[in-house]
Amino acid sequence: MHVLVITVVHTPEDARIRYRQMRAMLEAGHQVTFIAPFERFGVPLPTEVDGLRGVSVPRAEGRQRISALHAVRAAVREHAVGKDILLMHDPELVLALARLKGLPPVVWDVHEDTAATMSLKPWLPKPLRPFGMRLAKFIERYAESHYHLLLADDGYRENFRTPHPVVPNTTYVPSQVRPPGDDRVVYVGHLTKARGAEEMIEVGRQVKDTVRVDLVGDADCATRPLLEKAHAEGSVRWHGFLPNEKALELTEGAMAGLSLRHDEDNYRNSWATKVIEYMACGIPSVSTPTPPAPQIVAEHQAGIIVDFGDVAAAAAAVLKLHADPDLRTEMGKRGHQAALAEYAWPAHAEDFLRQLTKWAAQAKV
Repeated sequence: MHVLVITVVHTPEDARIRYRQMRAMLEAGHQVTFIAPFERFGVPLPTEVDGLRGVSVPRAEGRQRISALHAVRAAVREHAVGKDILLMHDPELVLALARLKGLPPVVWDVHEDTAATMSLKPWLPKPLRPFGMRLAKFIERYAESHYHLLLADDGYRENFRTPHPVVPNTTYVPSQVRPPGDDRVVYVGHLTKARGAEEMIEVGRQVKDTVRVDLVGDADCATRPLLEKAHAEGSVRWHGFLPNEKALELTEGAMAGLSLRHDEDNYRNSWATKVIEYMACGIPSVSTPTPPAPQIVAEHQAGIIVDFGDVAAAAAAVLKLHADPDLRTEMGKRGHQAALAEYAWPAHAEDFLRQLTKWAAQAKV
């Protein structure tokens, strides 16, 4: 197969897109053309290396989205020719590609609860958020009528009228990892208020004499000034966006991983990917109780759960792990073993590729 993969929102280094799905495609011998905002994120453009070709487009961000969507529509029109299947990753693309002629079968990989995310976008004025939620529901209905859907979580099933295959957002798990260290905790991912950026900064302030807080990832417009200030004062070390390989190097060997998400509708239906990623790296997590994180952590005794917004409890959990090497080592070991046995991506990669191949073949009958 030759697959056209598209995102106009995510970084080209997005773990699910680039380092799970696309890696699985390339390792299976498929070709991939990847349309993404390479230039915006400072990511080098792949040029026909090992079956992968990159095409850079502007990023759709904030309120300046229309020109980016026009650009990606033009890029798709050019590069869809001869492709076997098109895999898109953003709700923005559902309508941006509508009525475009000559496309192969189109698949929308649904990463999140589209309507619920409207309450989390700092660039969308609050009076417009009810309209945004109605638009998101329309996008879901339109996509279900015109495209194939893949869901990243079982919880998203309730947003749609008919069943769709689920490809869980698990991760690759190395067979061996270093034990947790003793001097830093880490967070890797997009940094926003709803994902706990403010709480992680305050944890950094409370523990900075003992433990360093490393924050890795791009930030939204509301969070960036807070991170810049906290970094300047030494409360946290904000690394900004790092390529996946560098981010994993920083995660492995940390004392623990932070996941202090808020109690938001979008997170109640989503997989506990962050906790599983920390388990895969052999470190315990300090997490708020967004499901299913409490169940996973309790079942495998792989971390500490703290209440939403309870910075003191999160800081105390970090200091507890710092003071007890045996505890953090055992939690990291149990989490890693569970990730290997239950949450490794390759088993789901087979289902993912099988489904894409099936849809591509159906279009040729």
